Amino acid sequence: MPTTIRSPGSDLLDAVIDISRRAGREILDVYGTDFEARAKADDSPLTEADLRAHRLIVAALSGLAPRLPVLSEEAADIPYAERSRWERYWLVDPLDGTKEFVSRNGEFTVNIALIDAHRPVLGVVHIPVSDTTYSGIPGQGAWREANDRGRLPIGVRRVMRPPLRVVGSRSHGNPALESALSALGPHDLKPAGSSIKLCMVAEGSADLYPRLGPTSEWDIAAGQAVVEAAGGQVVRLADGTALRYNAGESLLNPDFLAYGDPDCFRRWPKR
Repeated sequence: MPTTIRSPGSDLLDAVIDISRRAGREILDVYGTDFEARAKADDSPLTEADLRAHRLIVAALSGLAPRLPVLSEEAADIPYAERSRWERYWLVDPLDGTKEFVSRNGEFTVNIALIDAHRPVLGVVHIPVSDTTYSGIPGQGAWREANDRGRLPIGVRRVMRPPLRVVGSRSHGNPALESALSALGPHDLKPAGSSIKLCMVAEGSADLYPRLGPTSEWDIAAGQAVVEAAGGQVVRLADGTALRYNAGESLLNPDFLAYGDPDCFRRWPKR
């Protein structure tokens, strides 16, 4: 496997999917035990599963492409003076949805994205409990693989019809979101955890995922790649431009919308 990556293709995607599944097995090993969770500085939970998945993914990606840096949620204290020199790097959330993991509802994922010039150019989202993997390379396609049925192509729902199928965070409610959805019109709101929400948009089982509230870049990048590869968009609510990564000191995302219908941004209620 080359030490530099010029243009992501199927061989690279296969390798990253394999890494995500191996990390998923590490997570499930902990999931079946009486594990403990401790609070990080931002009060989010941390478990042994986060750390085991982090160590496996970082080691595997470093072996896959030794010259590419890895930015992981569990090792994110890298100064921007150093990060700003990165043109291409891996962006990883080893266990997205730790709250879901702790509550044992199964809605947690492994997220791995390749970032090039501030944009995700490859993404893999693996759901360990169901052994389901979503993957995508913008411009090449998006896929879902589950239950040994092979890798099947997926695509967004291009035309929204009422009631709109909206997916929202299971663990992070927001009064501003409730107000906006009321103004949007008839809709069905389905709660879900982690990057599963983005994958639902990518496969067309949801029309829209609005996020009004803080997320970190590693939460969204892999899912954004899948949505864009499936024909959708993930845009800043403020101006409709695509989310960008590692563009400043902060690693927090702005409010955003993920959708398939190109008319969605215009229809979203403005504050």
